[in-house]
Amino acid sequence: MTLFSLEKKIAIVSGASRGIGKSIALLLAQQGAHVILVSRKQEELDKVAETISNRGGKSSAIVCNMGYLEQIQLLMKTIKDRFGRLDILVNNAAANPYFGEMIEAEEWAWDKTNEVNLKGPFFMTTEAVKLMRESGNGGSIVNISSINGLRPAMMQGIYSITKAGLIAMTKAFAKELITFSIRVNAVLPGLTDTKFAGAITANEDIEKHVFRQIPMGRAADPDEISGAVLYLASDAASYTTGSCITCDGGMLA
Repeated sequence: MTLFSLEKKIAIVSGASRGIGKSIALLLAQQGAHVILVSRKQEELDKVAETISNRGGKSSAIVCNMGYLEQIQLLMKTIKDRFGRLDILVNNAAANPYFGEMIEAEEWAWDKTNEVNLKGPFFMTTEAVKLMRESGNGGSIVNISSINGLRPAMMQGIYSITKAGLIAMTKAFAKELITFSIRVNAVLPGLTDTKFAGAITANEDIEKHVFRQIPMGRAADPDEISGAVLYLASDAASYTTGSCITCDGGMLA
């Protein structure tokens, strides 16, 4: 298990208050990382931090809105002042505020989705890299995209476009940052049992339609996604960069 050990590593997980982000944070802490929990609501982050502490792990909860560069810069300054380094960044925070046909979408839906799903990960990466370069130890960046980035889903066009952009961003940064021994990869979940997927799972007809397309016939549990993130964040993936791992129950097979 030493390949998967994250002892003495400092890791950021955005969108860590629930769902896949929470699962990732718990697993990275279990493997020894000090996890910086990031989201918009302090109270929800504190609950995750308490769970990590009760399990013997270490974490810090810091509020940050991914849509604002100044907040991202303040986050990185805080991490530098407290820890002096950063080893792992997991860009998990995402938004999908509009469920409907693209031709009916209003400007706010486009702006909000792009702000969180593309602008946020882009500047989280550029600012995180500054810390990683300073330490001289390289690093690992994992973006949580979606299989929608490969095969756009009905009624989720804008979201799918941003997730395709995140895949392209992953590959572009992977080529550029390997000079600094920083690996960049992505995990592409399929339908996962989270509040985020509520627009699908709350509608029985839509849920059945989607389940028929999944060979496993069900949604994933968040814990079935976080293992792929651990692999990419750890030394087990030391020769892996620019890759996209699908966790979709066989949907794209």
